[in-house]
Amino acid sequence: MKRNIQTILLAVLLILAPIASSSNPSNTKSKSSFVIGQRIPDYETARMVFWKELYNGGGKTLYCGKKLKSSYNKGVNIEHVFPASWVAYSLRCGKRKQCRLNSPQFNLIEADLHNLYPARSDINKARSNYRYAIIRGEQRVFGKCDFEFDEYQRIAEPAPEARGRIARAMLYMADEYDLYLKKKLKQLLLAWDKKYPPEPVEYKRNNRIEKL
Repeated sequence: MKRNIQTILLAVLLILAPIASSSNPSNTKSKSSFVIGQRIPDYETARMVFWKELYNGGGKTLYCGKKLKSSYNKGVNIEHVFPASWVAYSLRCGKRKQCRLNSPQFNLIEADLHNLYPARSDINKARSNYRYAIIRGEQRVFGKCDFEFDEYQRIAEPAPEARGRIARAMLYMADEYDLYLKKKLKQLLLAWDKKYPPEPVEYKRNNRIEKL
C-alpha cells in the first residue's frame, strides 16, 4: 500500500518496524511472554499486556487525563480509538463476536496496542463507536472532563489535549491495515495531527510498545 508523506512520518513516530514486519503469528521469540512472533494474537492477550506491562507504572486516561494507579483502577477500562466495529465493517467479517471467531486478521488488529488507551468507563461508553468531530457549544455532562458527545448525530468531541494522540492512532490504523475512513473525518484527523504534535509522553508510550 502506498504511503504518503504524512503516514510515513506517522510510522516513524510510532516506531512500528518490528510490529509491521510480520502479518501473521510465527514462532519468533518475543521480548514479552504474551506475544507470539512480535504480534499480540488477540484482544484478551492485549488486555493483559496493556495493564501488566504497558501501564503497570501508572499513567493517565486518554479523554480526561485522570491519573492511574499502578494496580487496580476502578472506573477505568480500555478504549479502542479506532472502533472495533469499524474494523469489522472494513473486513466484512460480521459482528465483533463473529469476527473474533472467524477472522485471525481481525484478532490481530483488535489487539494492536497503538490503538488502545485507558479511558474512564463512562466516557468510553458515551463515545461508543461515534466518529470524532467538533460539536458547537460546551454541553459538558462529565464535570470538569472536556468531552462532549451527540447521540443524534453520533459524534464525539475530545479535549484538545487528546486530539493529537487520537488522530495519530486513527490514521495509523487506517493506513497500516487498509481500514476505511470517511474523507471528512480523515481531513479533521490530519488537521489535529498537525495542530497537536506529539509530546514526550507519547514518544515514551510508543517506545514501550515497541519493546514489548
